[in-house]
Amino acid sequence: MLIDRREALRTAGILALGAAAWTPAALAQSARRGGVLTVQLNGEQRVLNPAIRASTGVYIITSKIMEPLVDLDAAGKPSPVLATSWEAAPDGKTVTFKLREGVKWHDGKPFTSADVQYTAMEMWKKYLNYGTQLQQYLTAVDTPDATTAIFRYSRPMPTDLLLRALCDLGYVAPRHVFEGTNILENPANTAPIGTGPFRFVQYERGQYVIAERNPDYWRKDFPFLDRIVWRFIMDRAAATAALETGQVQLSTYNALALADLDRLKSDPRFTVSNKGLEANAFNNTLEFNTRRKELSDVRVRRAIAHAIDVPFFIENFIYGLGKPANGPIPSSSTAFYTEAKPPYEFDAKRSAALLDEAGYKRAAGGVRFALKLVPIQNGEDVPLLATFIQQSLGAVGIRVDIVNMDNAGALATVYRDWNFDLATGWHQYRGDPAVSTTVWYRSGSPKGAPWTNQYGWQSDAVDKLVDDAASELDPAKRKALYGQWVKAVNDELPVWMMTERTFLSATSKRLRNDHNMPRWGSGDWHDTWIEA
Repeated sequence: MLIDRREALRTAGILALGAAAWTPAALAQSARRGGVLTVQLNGEQRVLNPAIRASTGVYIITSKIMEPLVDLDAAGKPSPVLATSWEAAPDGKTVTFKLREGVKWHDGKPFTSADVQYTAMEMWKKYLNYGTQLQQYLTAVDTPDATTAIFRYSRPMPTDLLLRALCDLGYVAPRHVFEGTNILENPANTAPIGTGPFRFVQYERGQYVIAERNPDYWRKDFPFLDRIVWRFIMDRAAATAALETGQVQLSTYNALALADLDRLKSDPRFTVSNKGLEANAFNNTLEFNTRRKELSDVRVRRAIAHAIDVPFFIENFIYGLGKPANGPIPSSSTAFYTEAKPPYEFDAKRSAALLDEAGYKRAAGGVRFALKLVPIQNGEDVPLLATFIQQSLGAVGIRVDIVNMDNAGALATVYRDWNFDLATGWHQYRGDPAVSTTVWYRSGSPKGAPWTNQYGWQSDAVDKLVDDAASELDPAKRKALYGQWVKAVNDELPVWMMTERTFLSATSKRLRNDHNMPRWGSGDWHDTWIEA
């Protein structure tokens, strides 16, 4: 973790109050009320509804406006939000949630179990890019009263998996706003109505999103901030200048240039750290469209992996911030991690031999075939990696043409239109493989769902391992099943997890009580305040 001495002393001062003293009431008395927090974002997805789009690019904004059933606490354990308690049946097929009373939507309507039932069945199960797999065996949500939602599954649902997943995949939308409409085209997808600490005010495409304090928030005396403004500043030099001049106070999820993040670590006005982002380890990815004849051959996919020197890229392009990945489960996920070494080490001779073996020998000019690469512009490193892939594959006789477009356009091109040969971007791991990772490999996700298997690749054996692991109630058996799954997908390689990394935030030290839980960037910020 990157954190300086001054920040450590400040944190120690807070902790010195003692766990018993640092209650919500004590926090409410000591925090400064008012002020505007301005956040820099380096892209926009044009969707602000986390019930149909799971992404940190959505959460960073709308998690302050809409709320999930549960979220992580400071220790990384699921804790109540819109759900106050839960109980699972011994067979794992029924989970009962008791819901918070007296909560109102921002339009004044009451929040009830009918909202949970509708969101789960009509949004999470049908449209949410990771929720469709998580909830595929959800058969019904019963609502015996306004504060009870009973989830019924045809296969066992491990409680730990469900609760961890619902932190990201459990945002509740207002039934009265969406029912009877085209869900994907509803105006509330870009002007969200929630129950959270901040109310949506305005969204100007390409410029900013504004939310203001919710005076009727169910947490008494919260939030502290009057307003949050998210500014889309794609130019990284301009973004860093905005932070250094005080125009913005926060840039997170590696939205600044890596060189500037490295430099700002020594600036006493800021904290550069992965604290508060630990729940979101991420990988640089390389996705293969196996509808393309050459890429349908696993030997070609393996050859491409062997042609790319990942350690060199990490050391020379991203300041050593990461390591080669051993598979789709990061080493930080000790409950599930099993692999011990990267499956495809750099070996240009092995790469060339595999391509020859597959029947793709060099033609005149040394080119075997050409591929189109679409970078999904999550961060500064993505176009750098795209160029590195282009150069690396050129060395073994594969010409790569890079097709650049904005983030929304790239997502549509890859996941909706399938108009790509290779794609590179980020995969984020969210505590359990079944939350947002196995969906990259299991078949059956609806066309257009971002960050899912849209590669034209399918394996009955992999699908069965995914389903069996997601339904296994015994932790040791689940881990063993995921070990088999990692071996299978590393071998077949429909998508290659190239690096293993953690995100960084750059934060003004005027911001207080920030980064206080493992997914803070995607949290609600109800207890964060800013110094004058």
